[in-house]
Amino acid sequence: MIAELGLAALWLATALAALQMVAGALGVRQGGAQAAIYARPAAVVQAFLAVLAFVLLLYAFAITDLSIKLVATHSHSAKPFIYKLTGTWGNHEGSMLLWIAVLALSGGLLAGLERRLPETTMSATLGVQGFVALGFYAFLLLSSNPFERLPVPVPEGSGLNPLLQDIGLAIHPPTLYVGYVGLSVAFSLCMGALITRAVNPDFAKVMRPWVLGAWVFLTFGIAAGSYWAYYELGWGGWWFWDPVENSSLMPWLAATALLHSVSVLAARDALRTWTIMLGVVAFSMSMLGTFLVRSGVLTSVHAFAVDPERGTFILVLLGLYIGGALAIFAVRASSIAEGKRFTWTSREGALVFNNVMLSAILAIVLLGTLYPLLTEAFDVRVSVGPPYFNPASAIFAIPMFLVMAVGPLLRWKDDSPKRIQFELALLAAVVIGVIALVAVLGDYAVLPVLGLALSVGLAIAAFLPLRGRKLGRVPTATWGMIMAHFGVAVSLFGMASESAFTSEKLAAVAPGGREEVAGWTIELQSVDPVAGPNWTAVEARILASRGDGEPTLLTPQARNFWAPPQATSESALITRWDGQLYAVIGDQAGVDAAGNTRWQLRVWWKPFVTFIWYGGLLIALGGVLAIVGRIEVDLRRRRAARLATQRREDIEALSAGRAPEPAE
Repeated sequence: MIAELGLAALWLATALAALQMVAGALGVRQGGAQAAIYARPAAVVQAFLAVLAFVLLLYAFAITDLSIKLVATHSHSAKPFIYKLTGTWGNHEGSMLLWIAVLALSGGLLAGLERRLPETTMSATLGVQGFVALGFYAFLLLSSNPFERLPVPVPEGSGLNPLLQDIGLAIHPPTLYVGYVGLSVAFSLCMGALITRAVNPDFAKVMRPWVLGAWVFLTFGIAAGSYWAYYELGWGGWWFWDPVENSSLMPWLAATALLHSVSVLAARDALRTWTIMLGVVAFSMSMLGTFLVRSGVLTSVHAFAVDPERGTFILVLLGLYIGGALAIFAVRASSIAEGKRFTWTSREGALVFNNVMLSAILAIVLLGTLYPLLTEAFDVRVSVGPPYFNPASAIFAIPMFLVMAVGPLLRWKDDSPKRIQFELALLAAVVIGVIALVAVLGDYAVLPVLGLALSVGLAIAAFLPLRGRKLGRVPTATWGMIMAHFGVAVSLFGMASESAFTSEKLAAVAPGGREEVAGWTIELQSVDPVAGPNWTAVEARILASRGDGEPTLLTPQARNFWAPPQATSESALITRWDGQLYAVIGDQAGVDAAGNTRWQLRVWWKPFVTFIWYGGLLIALGGVLAIVGRIEVDLRRRRAARLATQRREDIEALSAGRAPEPAE
């Protein structure tokens, strides 16, 4: 019954998406009237049905309904309940249904709540959103049906990939999907404004919260995914430039540029063409990421599908959406007004420069991600990793950070560097001083040293816009900008410190043996067998102490899951304010002279590595503060408008000899 209800809800939602698309198109031709009658209700009801379908699938996983093929192949009755739930989106079909549910819910909220756009523009926007949704519904129903039934229910399920049986899976994928879907709404708004020739500040004010919300969720999702891979995969790294990792980074880079462009368009009526193009590019990158993860062209712990037919389907959707958007842009580009002019020595100029830098970094990541796939098509295997990505992206990231430090200090439209010469001199002195200090302390690679210097400079620069202002009167949105920029500095400091100062120890140790790493004393007490609900493991008991401090117990494990069969390495961490001690246990490594079994231990001391994720949280928090600030501004404007209307009505009433109406 669950499968039948879920499938029926999806088919009805598909029909409503088609109705929304057609009604939106007719609404543009008829001045918006048709959309007002059909498109908005269709979007709202479609949202309810899509969410209902996902809730039904969630319930099927919760009760382990083994008559449904997806549950049977990705769940197990012995699996902990929380992982039964997260298993709903820990597979291709379920994650696509979650994607579509969030997409439909976003469209429903847009249709139900937004009243600031002209009706024709809203009709075009809802029509495009319906078109996007219709493609994904077709993909789900025709090639990835999550409610497919088995002829005969199986006695037991196959289980979820053990690497995905982690609480991080409850956070990482859903936040990324919300970010991706937010970019789809931004794309629809861009196309709606372009079709109806309404690319102006009013459209940007409607679009900005969607972009900002998508950017916040992408930031948090990428940070959460990075930390999950760091502690779960057991290799000690926080970013490997894996193609699937890059597939989430590329939309974030585009969304960061789009966020700044749409903010300038909303506030200063500039960067109109930039905003439209970046809206298309950001959505294109989210679609490309979907293709990479679900096409089968990649082998990764992050990838979901190995079916090339599904990849072809997504590639067709990518061609339809992006090809159609570029065609509309080519036809309508001449109708986009220029907007207000500005000089390069202005805040707008700094934002444009950094948008170019972000676009260049995006191109580098895109090339490095796709190049191995292209060469593999000609039977040539090429590996592209940190030796390419790090220096190539740094070429553009370094000037971007320098301009990012100075940009918020500049005035809008036009300014002179002489006005901020004190701030420029201060930042230059700080950067040069940090470089000199690190050079004196040791011989380190160039990029980490530059990263440390720039991070300190950015941290100071983030708060310079507060100079000479009363803190109590600083707008919340400005605090959001400061927090986000400071978060970038904190993350950059963590990245540079981890790269420059990490110490590693790989040793074969018998119980009772000791090793030293970066001032820490590591003593292996014992290695014991342990068991969990659906796994067995060997667990090392390690005492770690630094200096005269009290020892702390570490318990890394080498696990073996039986549903499905797979071996994993579970790291153990000690977190201190200045870094993390990271330990994993490997295989047996023979015996020592006394006949005791030795075990492979790998231990890292990673100075300030946690700052990477603290910074990511600060960046996301800055985005949240910016959203709150925009809401505050909007509420104040509405209140001012109501008061103005009330005063005007009072004056008219007094002029007519009537008593004014009492204020609400």
